[in-house]
Amino acid sequence: MASNTPNLECRMYEARYPEVDMAVMIQVKNIADMGAYVSLLEYNNIEGMILFSELSRRRIRSVSSLIKVGRQEPVMVLRVDKEKGYIDLSKRRVAEEDIATCEERYNKSKLVHSIMRHVAETMQLDLEELYIHVGWPLYRKYGHAFEAFKLIVADPDTILDSLTREVKEAGPDGKEVTKVVPALTEEVKDALIKNIKRRMTPQPMKIRADIEMKCFQFDGVLHIKEAMRKAEATGNDDCPVKIKLVAPPLYVLTTQTLDKEQGIQVLTNAIQACTEVIDGHKGKLVVKEAPRAVSERDDNLLAQHMKQLNESNADVDGDDDSEEEDTGMGDIDIDGPSGVHE
Repeated sequence: MASNTPNLECRMYEARYPEVDMAVMIQVKNIADMGAYVSLLEYNNIEGMILFSELSRRRIRSVSSLIKVGRQEPVMVLRVDKEKGYIDLSKRRVAEEDIATCEERYNKSKLVHSIMRHVAETMQLDLEELYIHVGWPLYRKYGHAFEAFKLIVADPDTILDSLTREVKEAGPDGKEVTKVVPALTEEVKDALIKNIKRRMTPQPMKIRADIEMKCFQFDGVLHIKEAMRKAEATGNDDCPVKIKLVAPPLYVLTTQTLDKEQGIQVLTNAIQACTEVIDGHKGKLVVKEAPRAVSERDDNLLAQHMKQLNESNADVDGDDDSEEEDTGMGDIDIDGPSGVHE
């Protein structure tokens, strides 16, 4: 498979052309007098065309509102002329369920293709050869190479050692014989495993909920601390719960997990535990933001907000002209000394 100038361009699937009535992912290249010329992203950017009559079931008032250069979207295959290389496509005939199926397949295929291309490039291999001996056999056996790659993360040898290829070499008598050998050398196999694990090992996501919690009873701070302890106790090894004061009466609950639904349920249980304690002491808990997955940007915004609040508090505390010192609640220490929340 090695080559001095490896070819790194290849379609994602074994078939050179898509099937009729199949939804495919395209990117619009340019708009002509009769329609739009597009590239089929899953088939090494071969060209297809969408006639204006296939853009919408309704009367077209503005072509630019229906299709734009650079846009990627699923369309339906109407006709394929393999001899001339013509592919006619339709946007108006693709159903909602076909769109969802196409997008899911394309996202999986794009990740597989990215891994395969990176291995081919770093190991100086022809990408199509790598697909012939590894990618497409996995597509045939597992329905999609993405499913095989997920298994490789945990058990690479079982999946990859089953792949073989045939090579021809001269036998003892000088005649050409066919020999079955492993599809991958150990070096290429190691590179592929390393890339798959780096790109496909699940990463924990952060789940967060925002609440307001108040308790105006005597020893209110103690009751809030009790509620916070109850909330954190609802967590487990897979989904540990943390609760932090932003600024009275706003608190955030967070957990990290590989399972989004489990994380949301754990924080829901934590909020319920908080509510039961606070209600029992005639306090009040209001959910400002329900449990949801948050991004790094959300975390940064929260950290920035907390920093601004701390700086504002520091400015007030450092005012020498103030006749009275307003200490407020400060940061609540769940295990620290008691206080009164007024």
